[in-house]
Amino acid sequence: MKISVIIVSFNFERWLDRCLGSLRKSTIPVEIIVVDNCSTDNTLKRIEENYPEVILIKNKNNEGFGKANNIGIDFALKHHCDFVFLLNQDAWIDFDVVETLLISFKKFPEYGILSPVHLNGDGSDIDHGFSIYTKLGSKEDLCKSSKDIVSSNIINAAIWMIPSKIVHLIGGFSPIFYHSGEDIDYINRLHYHGYQIGYCPSIFGYHDRSNRELRKETLVFQLTEYVNINYSFPKAFTYGVLAAFKKVFYALRICHIRDFFRFLWITNHFLFLTETVLNVRKRTKKKSVPVFFMENK
Repeated sequence: MKISVIIVSFNFERWLDRCLGSLRKSTIPVEIIVVDNCSTDNTLKRIEENYPEVILIKNKNNEGFGKANNIGIDFALKHHCDFVFLLNQDAWIDFDVVETLLISFKKFPEYGILSPVHLNGDGSDIDHGFSIYTKLGSKEDLCKSSKDIVSSNIINAAIWMIPSKIVHLIGGFSPIFYHSGEDIDYINRLHYHGYQIGYCPSIFGYHDRSNRELRKETLVFQLTEYVNINYSFPKAFTYGVLAAFKKVFYALRICHIRDFFRFLWITNHFLFLTETVLNVRKRTKKKSVPVFFMENK
């Protein structure tokens, strides 16, 4: 089995050794593809000097998270990988993660995305975002699970393993999302096509973002609702556009002028995007060769 690890980098130097070093220790050898979004630090130099096994793709512009991942995924598929493994630049994994996930996919073919448990950077507790998505309160909660895999509605794309057949079915990340929201949209599409997402409670990855606040992306959330193909279009319009419009009136009622203009802009922006949203919804409902890769050219 050929597993291609795809890392989107931007000023990656801070985490480079922990991330790439962890992949060197994997019990299953992996191909490493780094797609760089115009780093201004020593990322490129250090990779070329210290990690010659890495396939380095240098973007001419900062293409954002989703599109840069698509570039890496497209490369991996064209070189006949069996699995893609998406790994954030600020994340790393234990040595047995890839092997355990590979075994789990063979045992549970109903899953289209699998992940290890995401711990924080020092490994002392569950990553905050992962905790919210999975409803895990602490590491002690893992001891209560005797399952090989635990299903979840959402797991952020910091550490994802995906069979190539799923990517061929569902496609890449939607270009309607530049940075944030693309993983939720992808999971919505995964569910639409009859697959689940889950994590293995016995293995661990690490996501070093404890010093950064989790942003409340109102625009991104409303947009994921608008393009959600599990909803009829009227329902998606209600949850996306009308929900934002409702916030306009609420902000006006409480005299919060800043929020009033923000939500008014979001509403108008979504109305402007309606034709694009309809096209995206239509394309992602089809079972086909990967969609959204041609937009990378």
